[in-house]
Amino acid sequence: MRKMSIGVAALAASTLLLAGCSGSTTPAASETEEAIDASGVTLTIWTDENRKPAIEAAAKAFEEETGGKIELVQKNFEDIRTDFINQVPTGNGPDITIGAHDFLGAFVEAGVIDTVDLGASAEQLEQVAIDAFTYDGQVYGFPYALESIALVQNTDLVGEDAPATFDDMVAAAQAAGAERPFVINTAGQTGDAYTMYGFQTSFGAPVFVQDASGSYTAEVGMGGDAGTAFATWLGANGETGTGYVSTTIDYDINNELFATGKAAYTIQGPWAIEALTAQGVNITVNPIPSAGGETAAPFVGVQGFYVSSQSENALVAQQFLTTYLATDEAQQALYDADPRLPAWKSVAEKVASDPVVAGFLASAANGVPQPSIPQMGAVWELWNTAQVQIIKGADPASTWTTMVADVEAAIG
Repeated sequence: MRKMSIGVAALAASTLLLAGCSGSTTPAASETEEAIDASGVTLTIWTDENRKPAIEAAAKAFEEETGGKIELVQKNFEDIRTDFINQVPTGNGPDITIGAHDFLGAFVEAGVIDTVDLGASAEQLEQVAIDAFTYDGQVYGFPYALESIALVQNTDLVGEDAPATFDDMVAAAQAAGAERPFVINTAGQTGDAYTMYGFQTSFGAPVFVQDASGSYTAEVGMGGDAGTAFATWLGANGETGTGYVSTTIDYDINNELFATGKAAYTIQGPWAIEALTAQGVNITVNPIPSAGGETAAPFVGVQGFYVSSQSENALVAQQFLTTYLATDEAQQALYDADPRLPAWKSVAEKVASDPVVAGFLASAANGVPQPSIPQMGAVWELWNTAQVQIIKGADPASTWTTMVADVEAAIG
């Protein structure tokens, strides 16, 4: 059985993330709001197979207390975005659907979702989760779970302490005699700007600029001196530099190099932990170290619930979300059904007793939502391609500057 432990720095960050979030200090919404009379109302909710049992439990309480009914429709998660956009305008869509936060831009543009007043439940939700469901300053959903990547390290080689910087990380691995100090997935020749993003943001070069409300604007943020500095760093650590970053590394090779003890550190998500530890490597999980002097802010994905703009029972639908799903019991059930990092603070505090979960929570606390604005669709291919070219030895400054200009032209 593998040993899993968390370094002091990550534990401290996790403690800050979860401080003051005990369920005993913030009453659940169902304790502060009176149940409405929903007699004669039937709410239709789309969900996937994994989370259906958890929603059923909250639905039972809703039905008993309000007199309303809930009809759960099981969908393939991959079909939900397209089906929701197509069916809501016809009146055949659900009142509520589960979905990812990166559905948000397309849903708003299509006019198929309504805003949600989180009310008292906002106090129990991580801010990054609320930001992810915010568009043009308006909250359009009820978030409940997070996912993010973090630094995973081989404690037999480098111990449990979290490196503060990329250089500190490399030095610790070299001192331990690791064959490879660090390995990161580039999806081979495809590029993986998603996984590299924590290092990029540590140079102060976000893909898009966020406004004061946390909403993303269409202003590209990765140009200028900060973007050039990141590109220069990437080139210096690419195949014609230190070689720490290579286009020969895809997802499986990355995991194998770490699992066999050849690499001391990697950047990965919780979905890879089983593969990373399959050969007995002992690990700890910490926030991503800074390469550029600022906090490394990885992308955070958020799962949650949307209310249809065409629902004839929108107020009842919103109360189901902010009263019957906004409880420790309902949020724990959602976690048990499909273990993703909880956005609900009191449940996050509980599951953080697992040090691996605590490490990913600490990393997510530094993160930013992956942009859900429509313009993001024009970015990925250009961004990934430029990173691959730089890793393979292309001039960092000119390659990056050209990419930024191409992105700006593509989004108009």
